[in-house]
Amino acid sequence: MTSESVSEGSQDTQMNWYVLKIQSNREKTIRDSLLRRMRQEGLQDFFGEIVIPTEKIIENRNGKKKVVEQKLYPGYLMVQMVLNDDTWYLVRSTSGVGDFTGTSGKPSPMPMHEIQRMLGAGQAVAEEPAKLKHDLKSGDNVKIIEGPFGSFDGTVGSVDPTNGKLTVMIEIFGRSTPVDVEAWQVERV
Repeated sequence: MTSESVSEGSQDTQMNWYVLKIQSNREKTIRDSLLRRMRQEGLQDFFGEIVIPTEKIIENRNGKKKVVEQKLYPGYLMVQMVLNDDTWYLVRSTSGVGDFTGTSGKPSPMPMHEIQRMLGAGQAVAEEPAKLKHDLKSGDNVKIIEGPFGSFDGTVGSVDPTNGKLTVMIEIFGRSTPVDVEAWQVERV
């Protein structure tokens, strides 16, 4: 998992992590608005990271393999900050921000084990290989659309989810033959 994050200000020991409910599909603009407002108000020393948790996945679009970033928690932002009246007001009065999660009056910080789970065990900006997005399983009928066996029809024999490879059983010279392909090279028929 990767995440988009922005570090601002000093890393104060009083900083805690909070999760904000925000308008979905506006995560980047709301994050940018928070950053701009904290600079204007001179409050950047009270904020740490503002994170949009994402992961890279591989999709097959129009027969082409494409790596895209997908939000893990659409409609949520993670904010590291010192909570006081000024920072609370700045966050709450930012357009698109709904509320802090777990709020019953005053916001309470997220437990560190929850933050580590949401950030991928604390690896907020670590690069990992992209995961392949597909829902193919053994027994599915597919057509190979790319590679040396392009245009062959077959049946998925096995799926290796860790590296996105499939074994497809195709018929060559009247015999069923296993062929290893990447999942993005096939389409369901």
